[in-house]
Amino acid sequence: MIDDRLQRIVIVGGGTAGWMAAAAIGKIAGRLPGLSIELVESDEIGTVGVGEATIPQIVLFNTMLGIDEAEFVRETNATYKLGIEFVDWTRIGHRYVHPFGFYGLDMLGVEFHHFWLKARALGDPTPLDAYSLGIVGAQRGRFAHPRPDQPNSPLSKIGYAFQFDAALYARYLRKLAEASGVRRTEGRIVSVAQDDGNGHVTAVRLESGAEIAGDLFIDCSGFRGLLIEGAMGSGFTDWTDWLPCDRAVAVPCTLGGDRVPLTRSTARSAGWQWRIPLQHRIGNGYVYSSAHLSDDEAAATLLANLDGAPLAEPRQLRFRAGHRDRAWIGNVVALGLAGGFLEPLESTSIHLVQSGIARLMALFPTRSFDQTAIERFNRDTAQEYLDIRDFLVLHYKATERDDSAFWNYCRMLAPPEGLRDKLAMFRSSGRIFREHQELFTETSWLSVMSGQGIEPQGYHPIADLLSDEEALQRLKHIAQVIEQTANAMPLQDDYLRQIGCDLTPARQAS
Repeated sequence: MIDDRLQRIVIVGGGTAGWMAAAAIGKIAGRLPGLSIELVESDEIGTVGVGEATIPQIVLFNTMLGIDEAEFVRETNATYKLGIEFVDWTRIGHRYVHPFGFYGLDMLGVEFHHFWLKARALGDPTPLDAYSLGIVGAQRGRFAHPRPDQPNSPLSKIGYAFQFDAALYARYLRKLAEASGVRRTEGRIVSVAQDDGNGHVTAVRLESGAEIAGDLFIDCSGFRGLLIEGAMGSGFTDWTDWLPCDRAVAVPCTLGGDRVPLTRSTARSAGWQWRIPLQHRIGNGYVYSSAHLSDDEAAATLLANLDGAPLAEPRQLRFRAGHRDRAWIGNVVALGLAGGFLEPLESTSIHLVQSGIARLMALFPTRSFDQTAIERFNRDTAQEYLDIRDFLVLHYKATERDDSAFWNYCRMLAPPEGLRDKLAMFRSSGRIFREHQELFTETSWLSVMSGQGIEPQGYHPIADLLSDEEALQRLKHIAQVIEQTANAMPLQDDYLRQIGCDLTPARQAS
């Protein structure tokens, strides 16, 4: 029996990060003898709440919690998502999709895209997108779950995620957390008590005078980092030079345009605009560089590019790209915006919360707070942020746009070392390597590098084991199968209705 196990876990802040942590820790550790889990939040403090798009890892998180997917989709006004569409990033008028899942079919032990590159060298103009079921299906508004029981079908490897109302997701998770024994305390924190010896946080004091003591404190207080920065003085690694966007303006609007299962990112003169279609409304926002655009101009641009009527006044957000120097100090662990921020270009915000929780549970401490485990947590957290940073910088660096000072700055960026090496390898031979199980796979890197116009000078020599004729014939067949399978998938709206979602116009803005 471990005699110094945790007895009191205090989560500071609610929102998506706080309630994800509460639900997960309650599910995994809630039955430990003598352990209490308490979440402190104030209704007076708003949450950012604009992170509505996710990546496929969210499916694993929800499954771990035992969530019924159909119920979750209904309760959060969710839609499905098969990828991210990028409009005007390479050049104005151009678009491509970063899909979930895979392209084509690997052959002869070599990745599919090398055969596609061979076909292009032979004059075949078929775009890479034609070999992705996620892309072809999504562009037609269709969705289906993966079918691992059909290993010879493209459906066996299709990947998906969700787009949902973040506030409703937090509310949904709160119900799960409280059912597992998590206690919620309402109140604004006015001060933090720390041990004079080791500096650990011992309690947070509320405006009411109440004091909440704990052994482990999880900081989900948002950008301000009440504990990790305010009490523990973590410091911040700033990546503004590589990711110059430092502001966003967000506004929901009524439904309009299409509702395909894609998040859309449209490049603007000083950043990019997101479009996230939910069941009842569309989430929109403009992420931009304040050095290149004023707040008023950003809001005006956003409002002029909505598919429906705005449902609220535009909301301004300020941020810095980067992360805390240390996400875990002493007995304080930062999750979500308290730990860092990378713009939601690839929908990674909620994933970073999820991976932080998984890392914390893998290194779940006792009251001795082993420094070796803490250092491992911080090292892996910093590496994940760095990997995502490099992938985001790729979108800005690999562009032909020269129509504004912002895009000229981005195009001339000196890439970080990891990105520089990936670009050099892909340009020379079409090869892509996934380092240390980084978040983004070879498929992801391929989709963006190819989508943004980077042309390899060669392909893997093994692709020439297939004759030119056979290679072209196989690729034609794969594209035909993708086309046929996509046409057989149900429309997303029909799929949503089948699981009980109410898509009537009367629900808009509800």
